Amino acid sequence: RLGLERADTAEKALTIIVDLLEKYGQGGNCMESQMAFTYYNSFLIADRKEAWVLETSGKYWAAEKVEGGLRNISNQLSITTKIDKEHPELKEYAKSKGWWDGEKEFDFAATYSYVNTARMTTSSGRYCEGYKLLNKHKGSITAETMMEILRDKESGINMEGGFMTTGSMVSVLPQQPHLPCIHFFTGTPDPAR
Repeated sequence: RLGLERADTAEKALTIIVDLLEKYGQGGNCMESQMAFTYYNSFLIADRKEAWVLETSGKYWAAEKVEGGLRNISNQLSITTKIDKEHPELKEYAKSKGWWDGEKEFDFAATYSYVNTARMTTSSGRYCEGYKLLNKHKGSITAETMMEILRDKESGINMEGGFMTTGSMVSVLPQQPHLPCIHFFTGTPDPAR
């Protein structure tokens, strides 16, 4: 939210988020119940001209500029070897912990995935199913298509039960500056409603 408030481009919002991450860290319980459950965050950040994926692990982070095609995130690290920006100590920290030998190509998801990140049993399925649904509509994705995908319960995208989806957002960001951007938000915790 602070990235949206303070930045006028996706890349500037990325910088604001990582600066705040460095200064304040992240955390907090993800459940309203007494059960302690935390995980680190991923972000899709877009403006009319560009988009970024930002994924975090503690204060460490990697960012990938989306160059085209389809991209999604879902409760797991998905940035592998295409890293366009990174925490300045990302690789050294991984080496110091013995997670990366410094020799083979650095893969953010493979290196950082097992360190206090979400271990939801549906993560892989949800991520893969989301990609499949996006790919099914490749070339003809509309706001209505995205709403349909975000309502999908069978894929696990619209989660039920203890880890319930609490909201969804669809944005239309025309590249032509004279056209307005349109943002749709769910009004209830369940996007299927």
